[in-house]
Amino acid sequence: MPDIVWTATESDIARSRVGRFMTEHGVETWPDLVARSLADPEWFWDATVRHLGIPFTHSYSRVLSTARGKEWATWFDDGKLNLSTACVRRWAEATPDSPAVIGEREDGSNTTLTFAELSDRVSRLAGGLASLGVDKGDAVAVFVPMSPEAVISYLAVAHIGAVFVPIFSGYGPEAITTRLNDPKPAAMIAADGFVRRGRQVQAKEIADQAIDAAGGLGTVVVVPYSGRIDTPWTDGRDHSWNDVLRSDPVAAADTGAEDPVLLAYTSGTTGRPKGAIHVHGGLTVKLAEEGAFQGDFGPGDRVSWLTDMGWIMGPWITTAGLSNGACVVTFDGAPDYPSPDRAWAFAAKHRLTFLGISPTLIRALQPHGAEVAAPHDLSSLRAFGSTGEPWNPDPWWWLFRDVGKERVPIINLSGGTEIGACILSASPIQGIKPTSLGGPSLGMAAVVLDADGRPLGPGEGVGELAIEQPWPGMTRGFWGEPDRYLETYWSRVPGTWVHGDWASIDEDGFWYLHGRSDDTLNIAGKRIGPAEFESVAVARPDVVMAAAVGIPDEVKGEAVAIFVVPAPGADRDRLPGAVAEALAETLGKAFRPKAVVLVPDLPRTRSAKIMRRVVRSLALGDDPGDLSSLENPDSLAGIHPID
Repeated sequence: MPDIVWTATESDIARSRVGRFMTEHGVETWPDLVARSLADPEWFWDATVRHLGIPFTHSYSRVLSTARGKEWATWFDDGKLNLSTACVRRWAEATPDSPAVIGEREDGSNTTLTFAELSDRVSRLAGGLASLGVDKGDAVAVFVPMSPEAVISYLAVAHIGAVFVPIFSGYGPEAITTRLNDPKPAAMIAADGFVRRGRQVQAKEIADQAIDAAGGLGTVVVVPYSGRIDTPWTDGRDHSWNDVLRSDPVAAADTGAEDPVLLAYTSGTTGRPKGAIHVHGGLTVKLAEEGAFQGDFGPGDRVSWLTDMGWIMGPWITTAGLSNGACVVTFDGAPDYPSPDRAWAFAAKHRLTFLGISPTLIRALQPHGAEVAAPHDLSSLRAFGSTGEPWNPDPWWWLFRDVGKERVPIINLSGGTEIGACILSASPIQGIKPTSLGGPSLGMAAVVLDADGRPLGPGEGVGELAIEQPWPGMTRGFWGEPDRYLETYWSRVPGTWVHGDWASIDEDGFWYLHGRSDDTLNIAGKRIGPAEFESVAVARPDVVMAAAVGIPDEVKGEAVAIFVVPAPGADRDRLPGAVAEALAETLGKAFRPKAVVLVPDLPRTRSAKIMRRVVRSLALGDDPGDLSSLENPDSLAGIHPID
């Protein structure tokens, strides 16, 4: 078992927000707090609301109701809360001149809004949307890069009680149409265009094509993000962002805790994307808690996640940051453009205290060396956040040791779009182990189940990650597909949410993930996750990333094909044999791959998940199915059927 490599000091714990919460409630240790939050979740979530001062405008009559079963649990019954008020209005009153949002563009230009300025823009955009006919409960699609405008849009939609439908700014018309067909939005907010990797993206044309394919839309608010003068325009339907922002401000809608606020589509790694419904009360409270107790966000902090509103981490960082009075710093470009030090330069420039990344990004940056980070002052950073895929040890150590100088802990966390937040999260109070997710997030009754649905304890092996009790941030179902929601998560073990990830607990009580359970390989009767193959491959300095998939084999039934992206300068002639030999030596001769295929890139979702089902389908010459969630569709051209 690996050792704990980083632990918070006693003084740091005492000063932290979760440390102060523990002191307030007489809880002495982290395990005690986790145990109490699981044994009495109603106490924990009520105490969290009060400790963080989350502004319910009408008190709830009870914290949790399971009258319709765990699957349809409701939280903070009869309570009134608006996500926008929790994130903006209360801080505009308390600290009006503090920075709330800083936006950096790919060209290096910056925009800063104070809480007072953000509150004004949110209430005016909300008023403008209302004047254009958007009512409480209507869906509003937003197709804008990660920016202050995206943050304003999210909060304004919440402000009037409408439902925010974020669309990844890198999507093409087909993917956008998929996300318009279900909720039938009353309006869309779309950028006219933006620059990514030095190239102009004609966002308005893409939006128009999607709108036409979806059967039309009544209202489009066009953000002059790129300043184009040739933006296509439909009179009567299209409205200027600047004109709409001149509308009279309106008060926040008196939304109930169970009123929908966010329709977040899954990345579609296992099939057609699903629209997960989230609500004002549960989402706000869960994300505020995570920002405070996992990220230690508070007034004066500057927090960022290199993401997009189209991935759950966009709403996560916005809500978790602003609800705790921190300044959210957005970035609309690629974190390795125009040079591989861009992410580190960004963190240093804005004196970030928290920077969220993905293991996939670090694997891509690692071949450029830690020396590209060295010139940048990262002394303000207190933590890295991490999610998207399980870590391989070598990239984890590179970030922790070579970039963070063993000073900055990696808060590795995992949840999902349907979770609304985290199931598992590393905690500085517990201590940090390489690649570990620490343990269950507060209030999350996570377990690891064997094939018969029985819990596995520390050191008892790998099983299915599951959740035995409801939590505030859980989806209230899939939009228009309640049966699909029940079938996806609740059908395998009665009364238990089965998440679809392999997990294990080491003998010290630290949790690990081992990839998606539906990606599991069965080699000559031995079950093994793709992450074990991929970890061996990416540990080599000449490999950037890898995807292992199962292919038919006459002898073994199933064999492994591993698709490898070589690092710059790699010896492409020797690499396949070297990878195969490393796998045989590390995992055993039975796991020598049937094929090692070099490819220029691997298909990924915006959340940095490698789409192994797509890789496998292409390798077998089959139809890859739904591709609307791909961030990099050009990658498909490099994957060919295996002979």
